[in-house]
Amino acid sequence: MILPRIGLGCMALSHAYGVSPSADDGVALIRAALDHGVTLLDTATLYGDGRNEELVGRAIADRRDEVVLASKGGMALVDGVKTIDGRPETLRAQVDASLARLEVEHIDLYYLHRWDKQVPIGESVGALAEMVDAGKIGHIGLSEVSVERLLEAQAVAPVAAVQNEYSLWSRNPEWGMLEATRRSGVALVAFSPVARGFLADAVHDPDDLAPKDIRRAMPRFHAEHWPVNAALLPAWRALAAQADCTPAQLALAWLLSRGDHVVPIPGSTQVPHVRDNLAAVDLVVDPAILTRAGELIDTGTVSGARYNAAQSAEVDAESVEAA
Repeated sequence: MILPRIGLGCMALSHAYGVSPSADDGVALIRAALDHGVTLLDTATLYGDGRNEELVGRAIADRRDEVVLASKGGMALVDGVKTIDGRPETLRAQVDASLARLEVEHIDLYYLHRWDKQVPIGESVGALAEMVDAGKIGHIGLSEVSVERLLEAQAVAPVAAVQNEYSLWSRNPEWGMLEATRRSGVALVAFSPVARGFLADAVHDPDDLAPKDIRRAMPRFHAEHWPVNAALLPAWRALAAQADCTPAQLALAWLLSRGDHVVPIPGSTQVPHVRDNLAAVDLVVDPAILTRAGELIDTGTVSGARYNAAQSAEVDAESVEAA
């Protein structure tokens, strides 16, 4: 499966970062993104308890042939509680529910959102392979998995994409997944490519974040780590100015330089930001600046783990912190 070099993560339109825009505004943003040339949309069962899929469906109602449509299952809100469930019967039901909410007959790429550690990944992937055979999904993806889990899944069915967190400040894929995906022809879809707003210079004081913003639970935004991380921003801004681009564009250009198979999916609630993010594909940045970016924001310079203990227990991806 060949994906565009950059896509649009739709999560923030319904989920995770405090107060979301209205559904109408979310639909308008997606349609504007399509007008500007975005062709990959990423959503999930979890986001907004299905509402995100509904607004994506509304946005593409008369433009389905313009987009590569990606969604996810295996993690959902059940009675208001985030629940990881990779049982085949659950995945079959969630695929059907996603199709209904999106109002489409076919989803191009469907990820196992999290590996359910109570279910062999082969059983979950086998159920998704049945959905491929039934014509309900086009390709199988995995999210937040390790190389070991990718190999187990590939022994059951072809895997088109792995969606793991990857940015200058979250280098986990460099502990095996970047090379494993390149070697096997699998797209590495990078979520949170601008470090949940940090590399876009969009977070100035974590205390100002909305009460339900998920970043409040993430160690890098906590008081014991934030001052160290914030101290990196003046040099980061200066480096972006040297490259004659925005900080977010520099972060995306660095990711794009990591391999032709790396596909960032930045999210935004602002059309100008979507347009600027898409323009990163055509940026020509001096390799020396990209090298400096990788030195300035790296595992050794960033303070704090990317997830707290409870969040870390949900994922299978290689851990920089444990390496």
